[in-house]
Amino acid sequence: MSAAQTRLATSPMLLRLAEEHATGALLRDQGVLYLSQGHVVHAESPAAPGIDVLLTTGGMLPPQGWQDALSQAGPRHAVGQHLIDSGRVAAGELELCHLGALFDAAFFVLEPPGGATRFRYGVAHWLGQIHPVPAMTVARETRRRRELLDSVWPDSVIDTAPVVPRAPAPGQMIGDRQREVLRLADGSRTPTEIAWALGRPAFHTLLEVRRLAAAGLVHTPRPPEPVDPPVALWCVQPSEDPDIALLRRVRDALEASP
Repeated sequence: MSAAQTRLATSPMLLRLAEEHATGALLRDQGVLYLSQGHVVHAESPAAPGIDVLLTTGGMLPPQGWQDALSQAGPRHAVGQHLIDSGRVAAGELELCHLGALFDAAFFVLEPPGGATRFRYGVAHWLGQIHPVPAMTVARETRRRRELLDSVWPDSVIDTAPVVPRAPAPGQMIGDRQREVLRLADGSRTPTEIAWALGRPAFHTLLEVRRLAAAGLVHTPRPPEPVDPPVALWCVQPSEDPDIALLRRVRDALEASP
């Protein structure tokens, strides 16, 4: 994808801030991107499990270990470095987890491209810098993920609605990851809620749900289409005024007289 195409698909303010090498927080309806010298250093969205969920739910870090790091290093904006220095998480593991959380949340922050956007200069995130990513790279990855979702299953309604499992066809194979998603697809959870329950990136869960939809293994209950109430026959075929009917009969009788 060319730079021009990326610009059309991404917040113009993000790309302008990247060119300015700005530092601060880019706020949109679906979350926040944190920039340092024009690079994206972190992202948060209520639609995506944060790095704390990814670290603790997967067992990489005990919940208490996360809370200790947050209380000790959060005010210094150095939680990530504290985790590494204390030996709680290896540097490579933290970097991979951080990038997964960053791209996951950025997808929801930047989609859809329109909407209100504002920037607060000088704001830093408590996690600190782990692996800054060029803004154009984040924009390209967001566009790639949207195109991937649409190529698998083009109906985006399933991304935000509760999903219901369908019985597999005879002999139809289901992978372990899909089986875990189906276990939680009870008609009340949305794909995002399933991602939180599993402690996985939300985008990857969306992708699995769309694959399941394409395979006929889940569906989204849709409300019935509104139906106009039946119209009474007397409304469609109003009766004649009795006086007019009488006059017509009199007229016909007179015309028939010799």
